[in-house]
Amino acid sequence: METKVAVMGAGSWGTALAIHLSKIGHEVSLWTRFQKDADIINFEREQKKYLPGIKIPEEITCYIDEEKVLEGKEIVVLAVPSQAIRENVQNISGLLNKEHIIVSVAKGLEEKTLLRLSEVVEEEIHGAKFVALSGPSHAEEVAINIPTTIVAASNCINVARRVQDVFMGPSIRVYTNDDLTGVEIGGALKNVIALCAGISDGIGYGDNTKAALMTRGLTEIARLGASLGAKKQTFAGLTGMGDLIVTCTSMHSRNRRAGVLIGQGKSVEEALSEVKMVVEGVRTTGAAYKLAAMQNVEMPITEQAYKILFEGENPKRAVSKLMERDKKNEIEELFVN
Repeated sequence: METKVAVMGAGSWGTALAIHLSKIGHEVSLWTRFQKDADIINFEREQKKYLPGIKIPEEITCYIDEEKVLEGKEIVVLAVPSQAIRENVQNISGLLNKEHIIVSVAKGLEEKTLLRLSEVVEEEIHGAKFVALSGPSHAEEVAINIPTTIVAASNCINVARRVQDVFMGPSIRVYTNDDLTGVEIGGALKNVIALCAGISDGIGYGDNTKAALMTRGLTEIARLGASLGAKKQTFAGLTGMGDLIVTCTSMHSRNRRAGVLIGQGKSVEEALSEVKMVVEGVRTTGAAYKLAAMQNVEMPITEQAYKILFEGENPKRAVSKLMERDKKNEIEELFVN
């Protein structure tokens, strides 16, 4: 059954999802704030900057007018950076009602408030039907129909199931999960660990180091999530371990790429400039570091990432500090401070 979907944000992920939804029979409109980008999409049928060479179906129209893109839509996909979620929701809140389903595909924590993105949306639209769509899903692969599996998470499982029905297709399989907190924390914090994995690669460390970072990093993510009420099982799934694996190892990962440059000796500013895309993990590191302190949760890898990114710590010295920590029992330490 055809569903009308508005995708707010015509970057790589928003465009890839729009292409996917259109191909499986839904009516899709895209929104961007830039007329030049809208014209290129509408007339050249391509997102030249982020998805070059991939044809955008003729059925998709890109607008800069929020009212036009939202007209008659049931589902609104927020495909903007995490730090822009509040502003975008504020801009469209007057055009939405309680029947709209809001799907966020951003992964992060709001830097100023330390809120999860569902909490940001709830502050702006009380009682909103909110779904976090997360999991190991690089836009570059989704756009060319490479098999991908993701999760629709919501406090209301029926709303998650509705999104599951709409987004499922031959190349995308969607699971549901009612642990919204766990899914959002896993999606946000895997970017922090991916930065660290990239730094390790940039320094020249090997597979042993990366495996340790990923495994112990997942423990940190789960520990913080559990302190916020998340289910520990969630972090063994697609939005925990799955997303962490792909983001720490893939050439498509902008967080890993930025980390590689930092490990090679570039400043944070130089790395971000060279990647030329939003690197969510940098600002999420700052938020996660503060949130861990508020929750009294020990997150040593995140702490060292914070020191590298915001206090100028030498990456090799940061690794040494992690290696020199007090002796621990692994099993006893998995989900406790």
